[in-house]
Amino acid sequence: MKTWTGALALLVCSAWAAWGEVAPIGDDGLHKEPWLRDTFKDLREDLTEANAEGKRLVLMVEQRGCIYCTQMHEEVFSDPDIRDYIETHFFVVQINLHGDTEITDFDGDTLSEKQAARKWRVLFTPNILFLPEEVPEAVSAADAAVAVMPGAFGKGTTTDMFVWVAQKRYALDGGEDFQRYHARRIRERSDGATD
Repeated sequence: MKTWTGALALLVCSAWAAWGEVAPIGDDGLHKEPWLRDTFKDLREDLTEANAEGKRLVLMVEQRGCIYCTQMHEEVFSDPDIRDYIETHFFVVQINLHGDTEITDFDGDTLSEKQAARKWRVLFTPNILFLPEEVPEAVSAADAAVAVMPGAFGKGTTTDMFVWVAQKRYALDGGEDFQRYHARRIRERSDGATD
């Protein structure tokens, strides 16, 4: 952690997560899930670290006061099964849509979070970008993403997207894009959930 405040926030987040509660909100107005990584936001370094841990890099763009971000944290990310899946398979870096923290994009551009969000054409939050294990030089995060989840979704859709990416189903030649995969998963779920 970068600071004592960060270490305290991590401790509080871990306690909340253990009870299946909603993660606390940090000074920046964003929820602080225990599985969010506190990095220097050099995306090449983050990708290297994610790969070393056998995880997929994810950029999660949120903003203060976003009711849909709150909905995701309250209704989806608070679920212990979803939380555990994300923590096991993904290296998640939170980006503040209006933040000033410096980011170094894959193409070498160094810019603020808000400038990066504009560059990546992020208009709504939450917006989750899933990155491949390798990103060519001179390619931005938005152009490298293997999938983007723009907006708030329920547990079923969110779980299916994270599983679809973790299993690299986007690279299969079977003709089952995410929507077909998700439709099949809806049919297979015993509860019939359509989210």
